[in-house]
This record gives sequence, C-alpha cells and structure tokens, in this order.
Amino acid sequence: MKLTARRITEEDYSTIVEWWKSWPEWEPLAQEMLPENGTGGIIIEKEGEPIVAGFLYGTNSKIAWMEWIISNPKYRIKKDREQAILLLIDSLEQWAYDGGFKLILSIGRSKSLIDKHKKLGYTVDENPSHEIIKKIR
Repeated sequence: MKLTARRITEEDYSTIVEWWKSWPEWEPLAQEMLPENGTGGIIIEKEGEPIVAGFLYGTNSKIAWMEWIISNPKYRIKKDREQAILLLIDSLEQWAYDGGFKLILSIGRSKSLIDKHKKLGYTVDENPSHEIIKKIR
C-alpha cells in the first residue's frame, strides 16, 4: 500500500501532542501557536495510520517556514518512515509553491532530518545557529 498525504485536521492535534510527549526533548506546542490553529500542516499516512506530520507557516513576504516535523514513535517500519518524511517535505514544499512563496526555510538539529532535506536539494548552512525565542504574552 502506498503512502498518502493529507491536510491536518482539528482531530489530528491530540495525536500530534501524544507524539511530542513521547520524545523527551519535545514539549507540545499550544494549538494556537501552530499555523491555522493547528490545521496548517500535512500528515503522511499508510493505510490510515499516521506516520509523520509537519506544519507550514506563511508569511507576509515570499518566504514560507516549514516546522515542527514530528513522527509517530510507534511506527517502526524504517523504509516507510524514511519515505514518509521525504513525501512530507515534498508536500509542504509544493503547498508553499502553490501559495506563491519563493523560498522555504526550516530549522533542524536532527542529522537524519537534515540529510533528508539535503537529499531533496535543500542548502544546509553548516555553521550552527540557535533559536532565539521570547514569550511576550
């Protein structure tokens, strides 16, 4: 059976939160902090079972931001997981392209995820950078 991509729905948020909670270094993001209140993303499935998900933030420029890529920790078919991540990145990229964006960026520290971006033609700055965040409200 093949992998399928679809838009994230409101009902997917609780599943994605469970995925975030299962990874020790992740803290679930509030739904209101996600694009389109948590529905601004894509989820990849095989036979109805979700494998990976990610979000796309539009901006008021021609840059889109792909972020919060997360996988189902219980899905262990390695080949499917790898293909699902590639399909997710491709799908988010196509969505950005269809939306008129000219550049898509992402932040990552997972070597595996960075390697998949490289495989799809992304440029990776080898100089480390840091996320700089301040809660203002």
